[in-house]
Amino acid sequence: MANDRRVSKSSKWFSNKGLRISLRRHRSNSSSSSPDSPMSPCTPKKLAKEDELKEVFRHFDGDGDGKVSALELRAYFGSIGEYMSYEEAQGAIDDLDTDGDSLLDFQDFLKMMQPEGDEDLKKAFEMFELETKGCITPKGLQRMLNRLGDSKSYDECVAMIQVFDIDGNGVIDYHEFYQMMA
Repeated sequence: MANDRRVSKSSKWFSNKGLRISLRRHRSNSSSSSPDSPMSPCTPKKLAKEDELKEVFRHFDGDGDGKVSALELRAYFGSIGEYMSYEEAQGAIDDLDTDGDSLLDFQDFLKMMQPEGDEDLKKAFEMFELETKGCITPKGLQRMLNRLGDSKSYDECVAMIQVFDIDGNGVIDYHEFYQMMA
C-alpha cells in the first residue's frame, strides 16, 4: 500500500514537471498513424503506447545503459527548462525503484506511466465514451455535457478535445484522459 502511494506521488510529480511536454514532442515528430492505417483512432494501441514510452524512456536514459540515474533525470528535466534538485531526482527514483539499485529501469518507468488501478477515473472516462468504445469523441463529449446541463456546440467540443489530444487524432483515449486528470 505504501508503495502504491509512492508511485502515485512520483507519477504526479513527473506529470506536473513536463512529462506531457516530452510525450507531445515525441508524438508530433513521429507519424504514428497514417491515413491508410486500418486502425481507427479508438483502437486499443497498448503496444504502440509501450513503444512510445520506450522512446520517451530513451530521452531520460542519457548514457543508453537501460537505467536512469538521478543525474540523468536532472539533465533531462533541465533540457526542457524544468529545475529538479539532485535530492528530488533521487527521491523520485527511490519511490519508483523496485530492485533497490537506486536507478529507474524501464519496468519501473512503465509502472509509473501506466494509468492502472484507478477505478473512479475509469468510470468517469466510460461516462464520456458514449459514441465509440476506447475514446471520447467530440460528439460523445457534447452529448455528455448536454446531459450534465452544460450545452456546448460541436465546434466547442472539438476545441476542448484538441487541448488534451496528445497524439492529434481528434479524440481522447484513456491515456490522454488520465494525463488530463493528473
